[in-house]
Amino acid sequence: MTKRVTVPEILASKGNRKLSELTAYDYPTALLADKSGIDMLLVGDSLAMVVLGHEDTLSVGMTEMLHHTLAVSRGASRAMVIGDMPFMSYQASVEQALINAARFMKEARAQAVKLEGGARVVPQIRAMVEAGIPVQGHIGLTPQSAAQFGGFKVQAKTAEAARVLIEDAQALAEAGCFSIVLEAVPASIAEMVTQAVSIPTIGIGAGPACDGQVLVVHDVLGLYDRFVPKFVKRYAKLDDLIVEALSRYREEVEQGIFPGPEHGFMISEQEAQKLGK
Repeated sequence: MTKRVTVPEILASKGNRKLSELTAYDYPTALLADKSGIDMLLVGDSLAMVVLGHEDTLSVGMTEMLHHTLAVSRGASRAMVIGDMPFMSYQASVEQALINAARFMKEARAQAVKLEGGARVVPQIRAMVEAGIPVQGHIGLTPQSAAQFGGFKVQAKTAEAARVLIEDAQALAEAGCFSIVLEAVPASIAEMVTQAVSIPTIGIGAGPACDGQVLVVHDVLGLYDRFVPKFVKRYAKLDDLIVEALSRYREEVEQGIFPGPEHGFMISEQEAQKLGK
């Protein structure tokens, strides 16, 4: 059997090798990503925008997140599957956070959960870690709080904001997180955060000094052009190939080319004669 990536392996990677993390929202994507050797698969609440067509990440709840996380878990046998805790699934109380995190582990078969926020969510993180639930933190641009920031904007652009970011990262590490996502922060600040904590940092729009990187799979494959952040690198442009293939299918159906004889099934001549044909 394929050996699953574990929390101790993620922790031991710091200073030794770079980690790869990618979003995945369904079974076939998880199969492909797992085959590629990706370390961690995040079932992100970006599901709301990328897959379900919502305007922000606030529009999904536990039902959708558990459903898609379980699908990814079925497809990934090597990568660590991380369930992203949706808006208001952990903010109200430590008890609520613990119950919902446990659902990701029990019902969706995730190996860890991710939640947004710094020092303010330390009580929730401590409770999860004490219960045996691995937690990935997320600071910098936290999409669930985008309304407070005035939109999807780069964070920690002042010395004071950078100090708070570093303090938040240290608080998350001390609370027991096994890694921290740093989103949309200046590269020099991300490097300072990475040096300030003993756990791996995973950058997204945070420069090359982080201990690993995460991107949305649809961005990597060129499947989503509604909004392409500056920090995204497209490794393929599959949207054009898919439109071309679907257009050819439509044309062949309209022209009677598809299906051809090779795509159908035959009845034996003897049985056909019984029908008078």
